[in-house]
Amino acid sequence: MSHFGKNGNVERNHAVKFEVKEHGELLPFLLQQMNNRSRNSIKSMLTRGQVKVDDHIETKHNYPLLPGQIVSVLKNKAAIQENTFIGLNILYEDEAIIIINKDAGLLSMATEKEKRRTAYHQLMDHVKRENPRNRVFIVHRLDKETSGVMMFAKSEKVKRKLQENWKILVKERTYVALVEGKVKQTEGTIKSRLKESKTHKMYSIQDGDGQLAITHYRRVQANSLFSLLEVKLDTGRKNQIRVHMSDLGHPIVGDKKYGAKSNDIGRLGLHAKVLSFLHPVTGQLMLFRADVPKSFLVKSK
Repeated sequence: MSHFGKNGNVERNHAVKFEVKEHGELLPFLLQQMNNRSRNSIKSMLTRGQVKVDDHIETKHNYPLLPGQIVSVLKNKAAIQENTFIGLNILYEDEAIIIINKDAGLLSMATEKEKRRTAYHQLMDHVKRENPRNRVFIVHRLDKETSGVMMFAKSEKVKRKLQENWKILVKERTYVALVEGKVKQTEGTIKSRLKESKTHKMYSIQDGDGQLAITHYRRVQANSLFSLLEVKLDTGRKNQIRVHMSDLGHPIVGDKKYGAKSNDIGRLGLHAKVLSFLHPVTGQLMLFRADVPKSFLVKSK
């Protein structure tokens, strides 16, 4: 039985879910659903990243809710202490690597403002429970607002092997991007050199000393307002897909930094769907998928 009221359904992963019936804001909604919890308690849950709206972590108290959305809340503090992750789940783990599916809203690694609520910190705690000397190492990153498949190494040696042989070992990196407007071409390639401005915004140049970036895309679904693209990378530059979609004239939904005017899904419309690679120790071909978020699916109009 749920501790949070009659309207929620508790899942095996220590989360309780509530369906939104009418327009409103997140904090008042939670106060109504979890009427045995204090306002400060619910605010703390939001701050810790224990609340998800559909498929992304949400911390804003005034986040606007729409009918049909699902709000999930981690059941209690004890769930965190019992190895429940916030904003990620492990798809695979062995002696050398850990593969996760990261939620939008979770940092890959620490920043000056946030040290603990990161994928890296949670996985570090996870491996240290078995042996305090165990560690994890970041191999590549996903932006905070990008969800999907991500890999960590469990030793410095494996990390170096993966990073130094990335182009050889990685066989496929496929993303899906929900972009604004109807992309006319069914498929295409965008090629430019990327540079970073003083304000840390990436931008394209055709000639010069920027880093070469090559992005291939294929239109999967589209209507007059949005297009869902499958995107494959030849290179892995910072914000590459976000810049190239903006260059295409179809910025990613929710990506205000690169020109988006809409945010119908309440998050950045970018998801790492597939990661396939040769295992750095065994040489075995590995392939991992993270399902496309339901909010990305384009309806006919």
